Amino acid sequence: MTDLWVALSLFSAFSLATSDALTKRALNKENEYIIAWLRLFCALPFLVLLLVFSPFPDPDSTFYIACFIGIPLEILALIWYVKALRLSPMSLTLPFLALTPAFIMITGWVMMDEVVSLRGGVGVILIALGGYLLNISDPRKGVLHPFRSIITDRGIRYMIGVSLIYSFTSVIGKIAILHSSPLFFSGAYFVGVTLCFSPVILLQSRKIRKDIRQDIKRSVLPGIFYAMMIISHVFAITMTKVAYMIALKRTSFLMGAVYGFLFFREKNVTYRLTGAVVMFLGFLLIVLK
Repeated sequence: MTDLWVALSLFSAFSLATSDALTKRALNKENEYIIAWLRLFCALPFLVLLLVFSPFPDPDSTFYIACFIGIPLEILALIWYVKALRLSPMSLTLPFLALTPAFIMITGWVMMDEVVSLRGGVGVILIALGGYLLNISDPRKGVLHPFRSIITDRGIRYMIGVSLIYSFTSVIGKIAILHSSPLFFSGAYFVGVTLCFSPVILLQSRKIRKDIRQDIKRSVLPGIFYAMMIISHVFAITMTKVAYMIALKRTSFLMGAVYGFLFFREKNVTYRLTGAVVMFLGFLLIVLK
């Protein structure tokens, strides 16, 4: 069982990183709302199939309450994520997305009584730290430059909010899964997220609707990998503590850095190697605990 959740978590990370890279390569749009929505929309057919063909688990009231709380939070996180990218450089905002596993050690304990071991907790912190270092694209300004900018930079504050929201929705998602089933949750929850996020897109200008029609075919492959990320995520998270699973899933930052070097000629590879080593040490502490 241990090997299975590790494999599923890493596959989820790989699928997410691949979806991100394919999205960046295929779309290259300035409107992040379109990018976020198209990937969800193109994953939708696969998730609907799960909903239709998976056994109906007769979910209880806890499942519906979890979805009722979780779906609006997911939409808010998407909107804040887009705002963060629009207001601030990625080098300042993305490092804070790596903090989610550290926050989950608190939310998982409060909401589900999940307590990580000392060794596992250190592993989670190291993965968060490694992910933070991986996402700093301008090391000349110093490792703490994003933190020094929190007070003056609204985009950073939005991204911290996103990281906090994900620390809640990850736990809420597990609660919903335990009160239904992984496949049913994958379909119902993310269909709900996509449908609720659609008005945000469709109420935009006509130009945005035109862009959607032009780019929808190129979004199919990123959508397939995004659907695979969701499916592997929901199974992995039921097999271990949320903090451990999300920490391993954040190795998508490492995989994304490899894609960035291979396909987008991104720089600072030597500096990011430090983050990769720190992240790998955290991975070993969690997996070998």
